Amino acid sequence: MADVVIVGGGPVGLYLAALLLQEGVAVQVLEQRLHREHHSRAIGIHPPALAALNRASVASAMVDAGVQIRGGIAVSGAKTVGSMSFASVSERFPFVLSLAQVTTESLLERRVDELDGAALVRGARVTEIADDGGLVTVRAAATKTGGAGTRITSRFLVAADGSRSLMRSLLGIPATSRTYPDHYVMGDFEGTGKNLNEAVLYLEAEGIVESFPLPGGLRRWVVRVPRPEPVPDAVELARLVHHRTGIRPDPATNTMLSSFSPRSTVACRSVSGRAVLIGDAAHEISPIGGQGMNLGWLDAAELAPIICDALAGKPVGQRLHAYSARRRKAASVARWQSEVNMTLGRPLGRPLVALRNRAVSAVSGFPAANRLVARRFTMQ
Repeated sequence: MADVVIVGGGPVGLYLAALLLQEGVAVQVLEQRLHREHHSRAIGIHPPALAALNRASVASAMVDAGVQIRGGIAVSGAKTVGSMSFASVSERFPFVLSLAQVTTESLLERRVDELDGAALVRGARVTEIADDGGLVTVRAAATKTGGAGTRITSRFLVAADGSRSLMRSLLGIPATSRTYPDHYVMGDFEGTGKNLNEAVLYLEAEGIVESFPLPGGLRRWVVRVPRPEPVPDAVELARLVHHRTGIRPDPATNTMLSSFSPRSTVACRSVSGRAVLIGDAAHEISPIGGQGMNLGWLDAAELAPIICDALAGKPVGQRLHAYSARRRKAASVARWQSEVNMTLGRPLGRPLVALRNRAVSAVSGFPAANRLVARRFTMQ
């Protein structure tokens, strides 16, 4: 028996667990992976998310471990065409924090373990859900040979099991999806040259190249490509970066390679009886702009006090309905922002590139507009 079962032990599920455990809630987190993935994956943590993470006493450790990106520049044809400062976006966190997801998850898991060393159960894949209106029962099979299955009854079930959420399917919640004509390859390399602690967008005619600093002197490069690609090798990705930007990362320093074609999927509702979807299970957003993980943390921050009140016997039906509507609206805003980001980076003919560059320069040179855009890019 637990007060709350959370399915999914990624960054969103672990964060919600920490919030609830701090309030004395009995939590069981079921994670099917036996081990954490060690790729850098999601790296950007925005100011509103840092403020939320501070409620779980993990923000300071993350800031200490990460790189503070306090601004960015836009470059085209080897010339800077615009710049942006994040100084005005937050009083406490005037930056976007760059931190590998493996470190983010490690710090969150450490916090959960401090609060309850038995809360996280690895190697458990939920296969069945039953909601009788008062309690939710889940059955989970072991994902390792010889492991035992489990059956847990709880007052609430929270699904934080990612974009291909099995829980969403088991709960019978429909979702709408969009695909985009955008494809990317990316990799992490040792940083070189100038702007080592800035985000740099290379707005080139063949498509955007994005570059972000990472801890340990590394730098992520994201290159838009014309068609879906298999995961490139480090030499080919370095060649692509050099061809468009004039900068050649050293293939020998590569630590991660990936390719992806963005899509978005938004559940038609995030609440079903005593079950709630959060994070990518409720709303998958294109990773261009780095909003998805942050959006999930903000889901959890809003949901946690509602769950606590429900466990205390307070009526929360209307609050859950309003929560679902607000988070769906927040997902729509994030999806719109990601689509703007992708549009900005699509290939253009030379005359249109020049027009885009002039528009970027105009916004950059107008302080009020610059501040507004900075707030939009940092999920304010």
